[in-house]
Amino acid sequence: MDIKNIKRLADDLYNSERARKSISPLTDSFHLTVDDAYHIQLENVKRVLGMGYKISGKKIGLTSPGIQRQLGVNEPDYGHLFDAMDCKDGTIRIDELMQPKIEAELAFILKADLSGGKITESDVIQATDYVIGAFEIVDSRIADWKIKLMDTIADNASSGRYILGLRSISPDADLSSIKMTLTKNGEKAGEGYGAAVLGDPRKAVAWLANKMWGYGVTLKAGEVILSGAFTAAPLAVKGDVFEADFDGIETVTAHFI
Repeated sequence: MDIKNIKRLADDLYNSERARKSISPLTDSFHLTVDDAYHIQLENVKRVLGMGYKISGKKIGLTSPGIQRQLGVNEPDYGHLFDAMDCKDGTIRIDELMQPKIEAELAFILKADLSGGKITESDVIQATDYVIGAFEIVDSRIADWKIKLMDTIADNASSGRYILGLRSISPDADLSSIKMTLTKNGEKAGEGYGAAVLGDPRKAVAWLANKMWGYGVTLKAGEVILSGAFTAAPLAVKGDVFEADFDGIETVTAHFI
């Protein structure tokens, strides 16, 4: 795809978010490759950086086999996180989003860069300061979440907001066996294990480092890496309260106001 159309589609997604008005899937009108979609994403990343925002980390999506089958893909995708997405007080303003869903996952806080195309799980352990429970609030600029792989990649992997927990987990712990129980307004809404994330969340982070290296992007010390959801993502509306209990290690809470 030529740069003119890449910029046009990036503009469409940016204007959709600004106006809080969803648009039709990009793939309804254009034949996009995965590379096209990532270049559209990166076009808006450059735009947001030019506005003074800072990259706070990266996120991995489509890590569960079920979602991959649904979209007809065999690997995850990724997006960028910005400092303005960090809801430090656990509160999410619903009027700032369009059609939010919420995912419980583990976040890796890096103490060293991860770069190069041959990163292993061992490298991830060495580069990680600590791991914590987290919520990612995904949101789509595509109407009714009618996304294909290229739509969500172009749309910054449907990034929205995130909430980080407080209690750290060692990066060399048995992350695949950690059980997460999700509740919505006091009622159980799902449960899952770290193994749902490509078998081990560290494997997802290694995949991310290797994939992004192909686009000239490095995972940097101090960044937050959201490694992928333990369960399906329920819709969230104003007034909802979600809690994610990570095996008794800690409970992360999200309030939608």
